[in-house]
Amino acid sequence: MIKLIPILISLLIIGLFLYSKLLPYRDKLNPQYKKTFDFFNSLFSPVFNFLKKRIKPFQVGLGLSIDMSQIVLLIIFLMLLNLF
Repeated sequence: MIKLIPILISLLIIGLFLYSKLLPYRDKLNPQYKKTFDFFNSLFSPVFNFLKKRIKPFQVGLGLSIDMSQIVLLIIFLMLLNLF
């Protein structure tokens, strides 16, 4: 069981990366990949909504800011992966 946890966290990190890259193109995905995307969307959307209420976007320029929720979630996953 302990060996399975790092694998699951690694899959979540990969899923987070692919989710962030495919989010703008979700309507163009093939049905096979749309199911996988919807699975990760159902996992990450509630977490992102929760984090967006508590963490302000980070301003990096004039009228330009970064949503920190994905970065915070990635840091959490990496810290968990480091524990195991």
